[in-house]
Amino acid sequence: QTKAMKKVAGKIKGELAQYREMAAFAQFGSDLDASTQRLLNRGSRLTELLKQPQFSPLKMEEQVAVIYAGVNGYLDNLPVAKVRGFEDGLLSLLRGKNVDILEAIRDSRDLKDDIAAKLKAVVEGFAKTYAA
Repeated sequence: QTKAMKKVAGKIKGELAQYREMAAFAQFGSDLDASTQRLLNRGSRLTELLKQPQFSPLKMEEQVAVIYAGVNGYLDNLPVAKVRGFEDGLLSLLRGKNVDILEAIRDSRDLKDDIAAKLKAVVEGFAKTYAA
C-alpha cells in the first residue's frame, strides 16, 4: 500500500468498523442520538464510495482522491444515491483541469501537504457546486 493510500485509508478503516458495529446495533432500536446518526450516514456513503464497477477499477491516485473526499466529510450531506455522481464528477474534474494533482499523487505515491492542500481546494469547490 502506498503512503498516500495509508494516509486516507487509515481513517476509513476505523470509520467503517464503527459503522458496521452501529448499523447492527441500530437495527434493534429506533432512538438514535445525533452522533450515531451521523456515523451511520457517513458509513453508508463511504460504503457506496468504495464500490467500483466491474472491470473498471480506479487507479490508485483516483482512489486516494475520492476516499479523501469521503473521510473528510464532503459526502456527508449528499443522499447516498448521489454519491456515485459526485465521485464521477470529481474524477472528471481531476482528470481534466487538475491532472497535476493526480500525477503528483501517482509519481510520489504520497499525499504530501502541498498536494493535499490543492486536492482539498478542488474537492471543496466541487462539493459546493455539486450540492447547489
